[in-house]
Amino acid sequence: MATRTRSKSSNDTRTGDRSGGNGGRRSAFGWGGQTGVIAAAAMAGAAVGIAANLGRKFVVQGIGASAGDWSEALAAEHQLVLALFDKLGATSDEQTWMRAHLLTKIKNALGKHALEEENVLYPVLRRANAAHDADALNGEHGYVKTYLYELETTAKDDPGWLAKARELRAMLEEHMRMEEDEVFPALRAGLSEEQNAELSRAINREGLKLA
Repeated sequence: MATRTRSKSSNDTRTGDRSGGNGGRRSAFGWGGQTGVIAAAAMAGAAVGIAANLGRKFVVQGIGASAGDWSEALAAEHQLVLALFDKLGATSDEQTWMRAHLLTKIKNALGKHALEEENVLYPVLRRANAAHDADALNGEHGYVKTYLYELETTAKDDPGWLAKARELRAMLEEHMRMEEDEVFPALRAGLSEEQNAELSRAINREGLKLA
């Protein structure tokens, strides 16, 4: 930032400026008494930025958390992802920007969802003597990430791009069906009301990390 150097007159040397701090001298940047206003504005701006970020997190996380307990929250996130895939499936080869945009939203949603399941849900499954289910579902997450990488690194107007996206949707739908119809109900039934409530809180906390 360019600054203007103000030459001091003999009067300035004798009397100084007692309107501010710093030994009664004016700021070399010529801000004078506005320094406090600028500092206050900067602090207010930072506070607004922090509040906006927290607000965004709670809005995003609220998509799942508002659904109720952990199983309903995760099922709501499933539906959100499938809806994004439906929008993606309606694009043409010329809509490369839209495909890239929707793919980014899908990756973000699946990243948050995977964090909740891999760091909270699947460990609880293993502890509940359902390690086979936990390991199988976790392994499928690896294939999902491979598909996402291939879609990310392939030209969005490639003739086979949309077909691969549809393959991933079909795989995810089967993965989600197994969770919602078999794994979630069995785990929920085996936990007490208090344990289910704590699992809901733990998944919500984990989701906030990437919301």
